[in-house]
Amino acid sequence: MASHKIVIPTDGKNGLGERVAEHFGRSRTYTFLNEAGEVLEIIENTSEHRGGQGLPPELMKKHGADILLCRDLGPRALNLCADLGISVYTGAAATVGELYNLWNNDKLMPAGPDSVCSRHKS
Repeated sequence: MASHKIVIPTDGKNGLGERVAEHFGRSRTYTFLNEAGEVLEIIENTSEHRGGQGLPPELMKKHGADILLCRDLGPRALNLCADLGISVYTGAAATVGELYNLWNNDKLMPAGPDSVCSRHKS
């Protein structure tokens, strides 16, 4: 069985104790974990939302992510994640470790059209 690489949008580089970013696309950093919840890498968000190039899901995929855990996201981002083969789960947690634990204990819901961020619904 292939292992998964999990990504969580974050506010900084404090690993499992880092705050989960409020807005997926505008987060300062992305924290990548393995399935055991160990930090693999933390990267800067260099997407166009932070003055760089490309979209956040493209950046995540480039770094090997196939699972995204976040507070919420818009329908375009959700669709792009689906197109790139990234499964998305949403839920509320303060830190990376808390959000990972919710996912690891099947407490996060797979994101779908009904769970996208209300600010982004048309």
